[in-house]
Amino acid sequence: MHFLDQAKIYLKSGGGGPGGVSFRREKYVEYGGPDGGNGGKGGDIIFEAVQGLNTLIDFRYSQHFKAARGTHGMGKDRTGAGADDLVIPVPVGTQILSEDKEEVLADFTEVGQRIVFLEGGIGGRGNASYKTSTNRAPRQHQPGIPGQELWVWLRLKLLADVGMLGLPNAGKSTFINQVSNAKAKVGHYAFTTLVPKLGVVRHRAREFVVADIPGLIEGAADGAGIGDRFLGHIERCRVLIHLVDISGDDPAAAMQTVQAELEAYGAGLADKPQLIALNKIDLADDELADGFAAELREAGAERVFSISGATGAGMEALLDAVLTYLPDRTSTETKAAEVEDTEAADQIVWSPI
Repeated sequence: MHFLDQAKIYLKSGGGGPGGVSFRREKYVEYGGPDGGNGGKGGDIIFEAVQGLNTLIDFRYSQHFKAARGTHGMGKDRTGAGADDLVIPVPVGTQILSEDKEEVLADFTEVGQRIVFLEGGIGGRGNASYKTSTNRAPRQHQPGIPGQELWVWLRLKLLADVGMLGLPNAGKSTFINQVSNAKAKVGHYAFTTLVPKLGVVRHRAREFVVADIPGLIEGAADGAGIGDRFLGHIERCRVLIHLVDISGDDPAAAMQTVQAELEAYGAGLADKPQLIALNKIDLADDELADGFAAELREAGAERVFSISGATGAGMEALLDAVLTYLPDRTSTETKAAEVEDTEAADQIVWSPI
């Protein structure tokens, strides 16, 4: 499945049906009179956040969405049928923006969230509603209120508990493959990851989602490399894991480069809690790792975790630190009883009751 996180679409709700113009004509009925019914209501445009979607690729092939129009009123005071609403499913994390992308019109953060975005037009009045004591044969009717139309942008921000940062080839894909079943592409070249990846991590009877985004380089805020377009996918993360490659020329400078791009991007990313992870320690000895960790602390890191995404060394301590930033229950965790550690989880006996 191809990943798409932005799409522009056209929306139009259904217009109301016109009112009917009719007069009663029956044999043996002395007095007839107007009996045209009102028109039916047009269909609404409704957005609904559904489970199982994580891309906007469907909107690449369908950009126009129009709800049906209400039917016209008929004789014998029959009101026209209202049109069915048009429900558009979107992934959780989708935002609806104005055409100029300056205003957020709707934000979907929970499964099942449903918003009537454009209301259908009201049906017009039939001539029966215009009957008065002085106007006994009216022919007036209303055509029905037209539907609303609008061009909007859809923007997807993946919902994850933890976001991953780092320069290209810092080992983010290897890391997410080590702690989850994401199966991200790994290669010995820059920009192996071209689109965000999600992985579900299970640690000490807890479960949370990690998002891996393409690497940042100096000038990403100005469009260098892949740019900072995918940083929006980690805006809602509770904590960020910043991977620093120990085999790079200057790990401290690499950390500061990424930090500068976060500040240039804004949206509060630079102020989010960060866990600095010195990665690929399997390629260096302990003395060198300790020296680089000290340099990172001098450059502003409060705490440095020495890890290896390839071997799994140091992962336990890093994931333990991640758990301290998570709520009592994440969105992926079930309603089962909470367990403090993995040993207690092994002692639970399954029962169908």
